Amino acid sequence: MQKKIETVKTLLEALPFIQEFRDEIIVIKYGGSAQESQQLKERFARDILLMYIVGIKPVVVHGGGRQINEMLDALRIESKFIDGQRVTSKEVMRIVEMVLSGEINKEIASLLNSHGAKAIGISGKDAHFITAKSKEFAKWGFTGNITSVKPEVILNLIAEKFIPVIAPIAAGEEMGHPGFNINADLCASFVAKAIGANKIIFLTDTAGVLNNNKELLSTLTKAEVEALKADGTIHGGMVPKVDACLEAIDGGVHKAHIIDGRLEHSMLLELFTSEGIGTQIVV
Repeated sequence: MQKKIETVKTLLEALPFIQEFRDEIIVIKYGGSAQESQQLKERFARDILLMYIVGIKPVVVHGGGRQINEMLDALRIESKFIDGQRVTSKEVMRIVEMVLSGEINKEIASLLNSHGAKAIGISGKDAHFITAKSKEFAKWGFTGNITSVKPEVILNLIAEKFIPVIAPIAAGEEMGHPGFNINADLCASFVAKAIGANKIIFLTDTAGVLNNNKELLSTLTKAEVEALKADGTIHGGMVPKVDACLEAIDGGVHKAHIIDGRLEHSMLLELFTSEGIGTQIVV
């Protein structure tokens, strides 16, 4: 009986958060171990389904760097990185699109549908809802910066009760352009601000933003993030994550969250408990 009472208490704790976020759009950047472990994939799908059932409107943007690397290695196609971002030749772009849009995107949509959700997989090329230009073609090739997002494409899908699952590939502006490879974190941020999301959540392989003593910083303002970047506390792979958070916050998203996707039900713990589990970044 006591266990049942504790279950009810947990539900009651979540109730005000469910009420607060009902009918709100929440963008989830899905990547890292959460996207690669079969067990965590199943947990992710069930968590998204729960969010959907209680009235939240989830939008998923995914990455797939490891899978792209594996395919490029298998095909013996050389690929290099600059500052942590892939240089995308035309040959590499074909593989990027094949893996992201043709394989991973459909796998995630199918997984969500198998659990009873109503998901549909798309890329920025569909309806040209994301367009981009090259960062600097001579240096980066088909690695792009987003120039526009058509929010009505995603909002129409949400209005029809779909969960959009988005591959971070953008259309070029010229006829027959092969498209652009987009950083998935920034893609999620641009989509979130374009569609008026309440929150954006980044699933990562770390607990969140840590101080120099490896302690979790649970809440940070934009000014505090900039100070931690300046003194080197935030460094390496965390820099593009917080930059993507700031991009979303500057675009009107209320809060951005960096959480540990290796933990089961990490999204629900962050959304529906008072303490949360990761780092939230606010204005």
